[in-house]
Amino acid sequence: MAIITLTSDLGLQDYYVASVKGAILKELPDANIIDISHEIPPFDLQKSAFVIRNSYLDFPEGTIHIIGINSDFDLEHPHVVVYANGHYFIGADNGIFSLITDTPPEKAVELTISQDTDNITFPTKDVFVKAACHIARGGTMEIIGKPYPKLSEKAVFRAVSENNLIKGMVIYIDHYGNVVTNITIRMFKEFGKNRPFKLFFRGGEYDIDEISKSYNSVVEGEKLALFSSTGNIEIAINKGSAKELFNIKIGDIIRIEFYD
Repeated sequence: MAIITLTSDLGLQDYYVASVKGAILKELPDANIIDISHEIPPFDLQKSAFVIRNSYLDFPEGTIHIIGINSDFDLEHPHVVVYANGHYFIGADNGIFSLITDTPPEKAVELTISQDTDNITFPTKDVFVKAACHIARGGTMEIIGKPYPKLSEKAVFRAVSENNLIKGMVIYIDHYGNVVTNITIRMFKEFGKNRPFKLFFRGGEYDIDEISKSYNSVVEGEKLALFSSTGNIEIAINKGSAKELFNIKIGDIIRIEFYD
């Protein structure tokens, strides 16, 4: 049974998500449709890429991922199918694919599927569903597209290290108010070399000097830092919201200073 995942900024209030699912089931009645998220902020490529990047590898190889983020067609951002790490991704070439995987895909094609109407205002349903169902039925990418040699790349701010300092930023905040940074566990361990440290946030107003093993490692209401399941350093409050308590926002600077 084909697995098709959906990630979009369509929200859950309107009819859009139901319409996409209905279109899939009309073509492929036995499709297994999985919602990753429909609550991505409108046109937010960074957040959608983070969500997909940290979930798609948990699905079986061959899964088809429809990405309905900033998906309107134009000459600079054509609709494409990308095959990478055993998975298919369908969306607009707006830079999001470079944020989902660290290496170039094995294959990519620009979609050339014929449409039922020239008025395509809902490409997630009118274009991406057709491509996904074709692949789910065993069809090849080459039948529905032409070779697309180079995907667009989107620049992303990466954590940097110098002297005794790592400088990063907040890249994601989940619905618990946990704050994910772009400082990776690997960078922290390789650069820190088990030295004592302090993690500063909110312009140095607050600091944390240890990595906890779990949220319950500190008393309720206390702040902590830990290695999250995403492979990044996370700032949290046990049974609370770090976002609300400290008024942390996406893009806020995070500093870690190490001491010899």
